[in-house]
Amino acid sequence: MHGSALPAYSRKAMDPFISMLLFTTVSGSCILAGGLLARVERIRPLWLEQELRHTIIAFGGGVLIAAIAFVLVPEGRVYFSAPLWGGALFVFGGVVFMLAERYLSAKSHQYPQTLAMLLDFVPESLAMGGMFALGAPSAPVLAILIGLQNLPEGFNAYREILTEADYRVSRTLHIMTIMILAGPLAGVLGWHVATTMPELVGATMLFASGGILYLVFQDIAPQSHIERRWAPALGAVLGFCLAMLAEIIVMGP
Repeated sequence: MHGSALPAYSRKAMDPFISMLLFTTVSGSCILAGGLLARVERIRPLWLEQELRHTIIAFGGGVLIAAIAFVLVPEGRVYFSAPLWGGALFVFGGVVFMLAERYLSAKSHQYPQTLAMLLDFVPESLAMGGMFALGAPSAPVLAILIGLQNLPEGFNAYREILTEADYRVSRTLHIMTIMILAGPLAGVLGWHVATTMPELVGATMLFASGGILYLVFQDIAPQSHIERRWAPALGAVLGFCLAMLAEIIVMGP
């Protein structure tokens, strides 16, 4: 597996466990950053506001697909080397996320988009903690991709919480700040699991990949589409492109 000086420098300059905590916290903080971005509620003309919102959603979809293609599936196959079982886990992840999404849709008052955000953020952070424990060079790449996807997901979550619960802005932002803790908590769990069962980290990556791919095509892609508008689709291309550049910068060409 190719590498670069950046991950090696990080391991030498800082304890890997502290690095994991910092990366999971910063990537989770992008949830709050997305919420702050969503506070800009009035953009004129109205068509520009709608197109920007859909473009942001599509951007998140592009990043999620990149996370699957560049990190979760390749690394999952390294740590979980049984191909047939790996494929079964991938499909099982899609089925489980489908069932969870259907349940959340039926319970619309329980913030389905916000919980769907946590549905992919938690297993990804768990996998990230395991990757740092195992010394995987691409662990920082996954952290960057999680942060990029949390921006649009935090954007959506802010508007959902504010609308559904009729909370004040300050209380909504407090709730989103608490969500950040899910990242380091899942990362710590993944770290401890990896020290005894590294194959479980790989299984988690493959499981999460199938689930995330389901969410992209079930929720994100349909929400990003607007008739006679082309910017949202380009947003997905931009999201994938930025994720690809992050992978090249950290891992090397």
